[in-house]
Amino acid sequence: MVTAMLFAGGVGRRMNSDDLPKQFMKIGDKPIIVRTMEHFEKHPEVDYIVVACKEDWIDHLNALIEEYKITKVHSVVPGGATGYASIHNGVLETAKFMKNPEDIILICDGVRPMLSERLISDSVKFAREYGTSVPVTPSIDSLLFSEDGKFCEKSYERSSMYITQAPQGYTMEKILWAHSEAERRGITNPVSSSELFIELGEKVRLFEGERINIKVTTHEDLEILNAWCDHRESER
Repeated sequence: MVTAMLFAGGVGRRMNSDDLPKQFMKIGDKPIIVRTMEHFEKHPEVDYIVVACKEDWIDHLNALIEEYKITKVHSVVPGGATGYASIHNGVLETAKFMKNPEDIILICDGVRPMLSERLISDSVKFAREYGTSVPVTPSIDSLLFSEDGKFCEKSYERSSMYITQAPQGYTMEKILWAHSEAERRGITNPVSSSELFIELGEKVRLFEGERINIKVTTHEDLEILNAWCDHRESER
């Protein structure tokens, strides 16, 4: 089985959107979280969807799931205080019904409305083969390191730098081990599941992502995707 586990527990502080969490903002005529779910809803290899949602927005999300007929949603659980805590809640919920160690969990931000069928398929394929799969895009910009954000005396070789994306795929055996080890070692807030594995001393399998697979983080991201949506609508 394959379950897409979406985490949508944030409030969008970088967008100053405390009144309306960014996952519920609209691109075109649909909320971002709906567009993200629809990609997994339509994908033939995905059996279920689990969402970890900001707790006081769960009723609203359930109403959207019904309105837009997202039939694969197995359960919606409360998110946590951090992205990792939300993922952890979703992983534990998924483990209640995904009992085969080789079952695949696809961990994805709820704010990636531009996912493609190919990205989801490749994440499943590489996770089945290697136990882990992480979409990445090569860095096209030069990278500088600074402790204080003012002065720099170190740079990185661009050709070996990659930007991580989602969905990241893992076997249930791998992801449950990683979360158990994180608890045992006192690792409480890794930035992403791939960085958790790396912090635990494990390798993760990379595969080619897509630049259009934008994670909505800023108002600029929202403006870009709305412009794209308007352009697509005008072409019809």
